[in-house]
Amino acid sequence: MSDPKGFLKYPRETPPYRPVEERLTDHRDVVHTQAFSPEQTLQQAARCMDCGVPFCHHGCPLGNLVPGFNLAVQLGNWAEAYRLLYQTNDFPEFTGRICPAPCEHACVLGINQDPVAIEHIEQRIIETAFEQGWVKAQLPDLRSGKKVAIVGSGPAGLAAANQLNRLGHSVTVFEKNHKPGGLLRYGIPDFKLEKWVVDRRIDLMIAEGIEFCCATEIGRNCSAKELTDQYDAVLLTTGSTAPRELKIPGCDLPDVHYAMDYLTQNNQNVAGESTSGFPISATGKHVVVIGGGDTGSDCVGTANRQGALSVAQLQYRPRPSEQRTDETPWPLPPMTLTVSSSHEEGCERAWEVQAKAFISGPDGRVQRLQLVELIWEKDPKTGRYAFMEKPGSAYEIPCELALIAIGYRGVASSPMWEELGLRTDDNGLLPAQNYRTTHPKVFVAGDARRGQSLVVWAIAEGRAAGEVVDLVLGEGEC
Repeated sequence: MSDPKGFLKYPRETPPYRPVEERLTDHRDVVHTQAFSPEQTLQQAARCMDCGVPFCHHGCPLGNLVPGFNLAVQLGNWAEAYRLLYQTNDFPEFTGRICPAPCEHACVLGINQDPVAIEHIEQRIIETAFEQGWVKAQLPDLRSGKKVAIVGSGPAGLAAANQLNRLGHSVTVFEKNHKPGGLLRYGIPDFKLEKWVVDRRIDLMIAEGIEFCCATEIGRNCSAKELTDQYDAVLLTTGSTAPRELKIPGCDLPDVHYAMDYLTQNNQNVAGESTSGFPISATGKHVVVIGGGDTGSDCVGTANRQGALSVAQLQYRPRPSEQRTDETPWPLPPMTLTVSSSHEEGCERAWEVQAKAFISGPDGRVQRLQLVELIWEKDPKTGRYAFMEKPGSAYEIPCELALIAIGYRGVASSPMWEELGLRTDDNGLLPAQNYRTTHPKVFVAGDARRGQSLVVWAIAEGRAAGEVVDLVLGEGEC
């Protein structure tokens, strides 16, 4: 029997992090999953109230059947929990590790208590399924005779490939890097997502008949026309990877880099892959991360593992509240202060500051960063906030490695767009109506269509685009 009073009896608990002094010596997952017993997970599932209106469905871009799989876990029916979870989520092993869990923000229990630990429960479901051998290659009973090319092997591309392959289409995924996975492999550090997790899923997809063609950049060493000639449909899932520029004096100095260049190179080094370009290292340096989001946090954790002398993370916005405010009421995602595992490992955080200029030292490399404090004010008529520089507040801090993590401005430039007759919109993205571009054979999904977003949104986009491609192929429009 389920426990209808579980939310009253059990507080929220999640697996602890490994000790800081231990995890800083390696790149393994920071979460100490083994320190959390199966009984504790069952108790967390029992906290789910099985609400009459489960807002977690709306909070999750995939529409995961959260109360259903929570009940199954609480009753010890892990096979049923896996069946329910896999109906809506192609890759629970990814979202169960790196998703910011918008479902938890929307949890009804979160109105006056800590929400249900949905993300942890999701991870335990899929890992139990792998351990029990329930996750097996599922080849389609019949092939359609249609061929689909997917450009980009990040979460959106993988989700679309998974769906289209199971619908019977022959799918080839093209990836410019040496291994598939996109952001999952090259953008997210191993201490958040170990790459054996990615490899395990890729191996399964290969066993199901999906082909991966790596070290192939469409528009450069393979023409886009070849794809449209040889395939019945082409889906672009290249991501939004062009970084926003920080246009201040000294931004071209040595040791001033974009965050993703730094993270990609480090991931390649950890994996033993060869890297190109000048080595980027935080060892023995004063590191400054400009940007307060998850990418910036990943840079903090990486710099700490490389032995940085000090790490500072700067954010131009005000310091968020530690509790929900009236501006983000439930069930909206709360704009509250987040403290990541990387921050706990050592980081000076500063809010309401703006970078003004990088200053070089005698060797011509960046040595210091000039900052200025900001003042934020709310317009009483419009309710909008605006900032101004605080007079006389300029100061400098040590900066021997600067990592710019202020977001992305759209898709990276590529000859492919012109070759396909596509133009980016004002936001630097590839416009599409219901995932269809102006080219009759070409579709687009993920961050390339909607802009920089979450992995869970990319999976949702890939699933939806796969459905549209299948429908169009069935109608013979391509």
